[in-house]
Amino acid sequence: MKRVLLLLTVICGFSMGAFAQSGSRTGKWNIGLEPALPLGNLKSVYSFALGASVKYELPVASSTFITFSADYQRFFIKSDLKDALNSVGIDKSGVGIIPVKVGVKTYFDQGFFAEAQVGAGFSTEEGGSTSFVYAPGIGYTFTSGFEAGLKYQGYSSDGANDGVLALRLAYRF
Repeated sequence: MKRVLLLLTVICGFSMGAFAQSGSRTGKWNIGLEPALPLGNLKSVYSFALGASVKYELPVASSTFITFSADYQRFFIKSDLKDALNSVGIDKSGVGIIPVKVGVKTYFDQGFFAEAQVGAGFSTEEGGSTSFVYAPGIGYTFTSGFEAGLKYQGYSSDGANDGVLALRLAYRF
């Protein structure tokens, strides 16, 4: 997995360098907030998730971008489960994950877009694992730079597939 991430990082670096030297196209940054609802098995343990993200969009055609993003997502444990953990001496409010993804974003009519990303999710917990992450989504970018989107972010690790339904509110500049 580490080799794959290193390869993706090198490819991203070369791609960004090539476009920067051409001067004919400029990329876009955006930062966002991502409240999410856990689905599947995650729903039985976590009440909600909250995340923040940064994304770079590199143009490859008039309405198509290659995207590079890094997020932080915190999953909050349900209160009854948290109380049960506290009763046995475990003080835990939630868990964190850092998804790093690459993808494609295509604009259709005016500001409407569809996006698909894949990557790896790194647990912030001691002894945590790395999972495969995939995130298809749709949204709209307003002329002011504000962006609103809806995505499913799936996590696949050790044969388990879980995910969240996230609302992404971002500013693109």
